Amino acid sequence: MLVDTHCHLNFNSFDKDRDSVLERARDAGIARILNPGIDLPSSYAAVKLAEDHDEVFAAIGVHPNDALSWDDTTCRELRNLAEHGKVAAIGEIGLDYYWMQAPAEMQQMIFQEQLEIAAQTGLPIVVHIRDANPEERRATEDALNILDAWQKELENDGNSLAATPGVLHSFSGSTIDADRAAKLNLVIGITGPVTFRKAVQLQQVVANVPVTHLLIETDAPFLTPHPYRGQRNEPAYVRYVAEKIAQIKDYTYEEICEVTTNNAGRLFHW
Repeated sequence: MLVDTHCHLNFNSFDKDRDSVLERARDAGIARILNPGIDLPSSYAAVKLAEDHDEVFAAIGVHPNDALSWDDTTCRELRNLAEHGKVAAIGEIGLDYYWMQAPAEMQQMIFQEQLEIAAQTGLPIVVHIRDANPEERRATEDALNILDAWQKELENDGNSLAATPGVLHSFSGSTIDADRAAKLNLVIGITGPVTFRKAVQLQQVVANVPVTHLLIETDAPFLTPHPYRGQRNEPAYVRYVAEKIAQIKDYTYEEICEVTTNNAGRLFHW
């Protein structure tokens, strides 16, 4: 049994064959799929998709690249939507200084607003972080500093979310970043690039992070793993991420499936 803890099933690249994609996922043993929103309309769409399919759950939130869509009503609507039974997380939220579709200060503001929603609802977070380039780590530093302060608030308030606060989705940082995340009780989401021959840093992260702190995800339709690189990604391909992690950590494939599925269940309570 496997789970895909990040897949954008409601994106239009799946419009022509979404049911077939889900059928292939079932055939591949995918028991749960988390489908994150990137803005308010896609969050509503994610919930609707989750209502229609037992194995699909929704995350709701405003992505940093969609920060300009935030207005006075967004926070209230997300709070209300968070009460839905198929909503398992707040996300995809965070900071993106690569595309810089909104000023850094605005990204940080809506990131913190949504962290507050997570704290109030008890829902874990799904965090997107992308730096301007591999050498410039300002987004990573800013995001981890914000998360550090938020985690301290959770602990000071006795909020149970402090024990399992969320995941750094499609992790692309260093082993030092991963260690810092682990100290905040955050888990690391691993995607298709781990299967790439030149992904040495990511493979080192996987080697160093305890298996109990790993999730597997596709980020479909993006980040397709080898051997399908260059084609559209889909949940069934999450198995190639699991196989690579098993190889790196010298576990069996079945062991990685079991542990990462349990990790996801602990975080998302599905």
